[in-house]
Amino acid sequence: MNSHPMVPSAAKFIRNLSLRERNTFGLEANAELAYEITAADQIPAVMGEILRQQLSWRVLGGGSNVVLPATLRGATLLMNIPGQEIISADAQSTLLSVRGGVIWHELVAWTLENDLPGLENLALIPGTVGAAPIQNIGAYGVELAQYIHSVQAFDIRTQTLTTLPKEACQFAYRDSYFKQQPNRFIVTNVVFEIPKEWQPRIHYADLAQQFSNNPTPTPEEIFLAVCKIRTQKLPDPKIIGNAGSFFQNPIIPVEQYETLLLKYPNLVSYPDIAGKRKLAAGWLIGQCCLKGERMGNVGVYEKQALVLVNYGNGTAQDILGLAKCIQEKVKKEFGVNLEIEPNIL
Repeated sequence: MNSHPMVPSAAKFIRNLSLRERNTFGLEANAELAYEITAADQIPAVMGEILRQQLSWRVLGGGSNVVLPATLRGATLLMNIPGQEIISADAQSTLLSVRGGVIWHELVAWTLENDLPGLENLALIPGTVGAAPIQNIGAYGVELAQYIHSVQAFDIRTQTLTTLPKEACQFAYRDSYFKQQPNRFIVTNVVFEIPKEWQPRIHYADLAQQFSNNPTPTPEEIFLAVCKIRTQKLPDPKIIGNAGSFFQNPIIPVEQYETLLLKYPNLVSYPDIAGKRKLAAGWLIGQCCLKGERMGNVGVYEKQALVLVNYGNGTAQDILGLAKCIQEKVKKEFGVNLEIEPNIL
């Protein structure tokens, strides 16, 4: 009996693809060449071709953390690998394997439906599972890194699919080994370790307020509360283009924080690692009277100063011009540098 080796399916190839629907800013952008990746085993052939032609390239998931130019030269890999399954469980935890193209929020909902609580604080964060570890997404006192067991990625340098255990991922605040090595890894699969023992995490101000009369909410109640808070603060990208938080919360030395506190007693901040303080970037921008500010087709969202919005027909230049203006005003007022969170392609 002859056994045939599994032949990888070919990735779908499209020229001049509009990406307006694939970036949450709703920017008019065209990909010269696009490859739709629906299985990890398609990547070696695609990357082999890209490298042979010496094309520039990038991976696009949900497009929720990017600012796209009018034309994306070279090749754009659309990460559409579907599927998730439980791979093992013991008395302590459950291991859950999830493909890179799965929509993050849909995964969070699925974990609750399947009695695997833990990720509920990260509900409604836009984007795909493949992008989540690169940025080490976090919200309401929880970071993705707390739940990661390992990450599978295609390594451009070695041209192989490789698995990185959690320790090798070098997770930090909105940072990872993948982010530090741009254009080296394409994340194809993430294995999550969900502990069996669950505790509500509602110490973050907005959540604490929601549950002031209910100190022991269920995972589902936390999920719904997070969705409610995020919906109130952040505009729906389908209605008004945005990429969520546009700036990282700056981390400064305690001495600088104490000096600022003398001048601004209402300064909003959180403890960080020893000797550092994390400032609320949205508060800093708000103090510069920029909330609701509009510059042509783009502006600062009136309900949340951390969010830049595209009112329609805005371009990457418009958004970056506004961002630069904000950075300069915050630097002048507070002596603090704001770093842009989305990737500028």
